[in-house]
Amino acid sequence: MHLNPVAAHLAAGRPVLGLGLQQLRGGAAVGLAARCGFDFLFIDLEHGPLGVETAVDLAAAGLAARLPAIVRVAGKGSHDIARLLDGGAQGIVVPHVDSVDEARAVAAAVKYPPLGRRSFFGLQPLFGYQRFPVHEAMVEANPQVMAVVMLESPEAIAQAHAIAAVPGVDVLMIGCNDLSMELGIAGQIDHAQMRAARQAVLAACRAHGKAAGLGGIADAALLRACLAEGFGFILASNDTDLILDAGLARVAALR
Repeated sequence: MHLNPVAAHLAAGRPVLGLGLQQLRGGAAVGLAARCGFDFLFIDLEHGPLGVETAVDLAAAGLAARLPAIVRVAGKGSHDIARLLDGGAQGIVVPHVDSVDEARAVAAAVKYPPLGRRSFFGLQPLFGYQRFPVHEAMVEANPQVMAVVMLESPEAIAQAHAIAAVPGVDVLMIGCNDLSMELGIAGQIDHAQMRAARQAVLAACRAHGKAAGLGGIADAALLRACLAEGFGFILASNDTDLILDAGLARVAALR
């Protein structure tokens, strides 16, 4: 069975950095991300043209490279979760989780019993395409497959402690752009209300032994400050931003 180094790092209190994939769809993306030192792939099916087939191809390549694929599905109640996990994804991110019931639904979809209700398929990449006794496989697989819920509204932040207490939820991740819009301070990522939201999520995660995550912050100095605060699951950048940053700088240097 393929172990999940991201889960191991978070359990040991070590932060992890993810590269968002929205446009790159070839296997080279895995090698490039590994060469840069990223810890995981954040494959984005919410904001981008990638589909399930591409995501599982990238996920299978990530297993071989020990670079887990954590896939953000398009929305709550996605029918793709089981297919993505059976195809090699080692985590699922569900956006816009606003309540305890919604968080329980995420855990139910991602985890095998007794934590969840995920259907079992034996010959999958996570198991190296080998058959294991079902009860053993479920016990071994649950810690290697992560359930990440995104908190992107004032209602979600207010429920952070209750959401963090849900068995089977591994990471509470703030979606900073959408949360700032919901708060009426669009784009003001380090506004006092945003800082208060970060502290509320950190406190909830510490109280219940969960990891705190962040997405939607482009400023490296702010991300470093958030890492120092205790956030450990970080969407550090994405393929589009990196290509634009490097391309704009290169062209400006040569004009």
